[in-house]
Amino acid sequence: MGVSVSILSASATAFFGVACFAVGYFLAVHSLRSFNSAGDDDCEKNGNKGCKGARWFLSWVQAVVWGNTGARMNADVKEAAGNRKSKHSKPAVLEIESLAEIFEDFKMVLVVRNELKMGKGKIAAQCSHATLGLYKKLHNRASKALSRWEMCGQVKVVLKIESEEDMLVLQERAKSLKLPTHTTIDAGRTQIAPNSRTVMAILGPADMVDDVTGGLKLL
Repeated sequence: MGVSVSILSASATAFFGVACFAVGYFLAVHSLRSFNSAGDDDCEKNGNKGCKGARWFLSWVQAVVWGNTGARMNADVKEAAGNRKSKHSKPAVLEIESLAEIFEDFKMVLVVRNELKMGKGKIAAQCSHATLGLYKKLHNRASKALSRWEMCGQVKVVLKIESEEDMLVLQERAKSLKLPTHTTIDAGRTQIAPNSRTVMAILGPADMVDDVTGGLKLL
């Protein structure tokens, strides 16, 4: 009887010890993810000198228990943290931004494909799409250029072109001068075929924009 009680007591003690280890381990893994997500910069920012050491110790425990699997999981956590940081990083500034400090006269030109024979209402809608599309593209990447254009009265000139090929040539010309463009592609629900390029918007210093579109006529 005494032997049975001793065996039962030993089993219970062993089970309790395993349970405590499991709980402690999973809490450590959770802490490891938090530390890895924080990163070294956040450790220094918060003044937590033991943060790096704790993360190293937990990584070592994880590697001992899980081996390569733990190491891979740790790498995945770090990669996920890096991806989150990159998502919140500021978008690259466009080169048009520097031109806003040199030139004062800015304008936007809307190039409409005349051969599509769109109605007046359709053209107005497509020009609106192109204007808004280019504005949204520049809002976070060239705010000074947008401000300069707005100070000039948001000048917009509508010109016509006779083919998609000619429009693409103008787009490449604008890119070579570092001028931002936006081309509206229609869904094709009315009047024209799906995926048709209808209007291209260009914004920049007036003289540079004229170098691209100066040979076109008003719509």
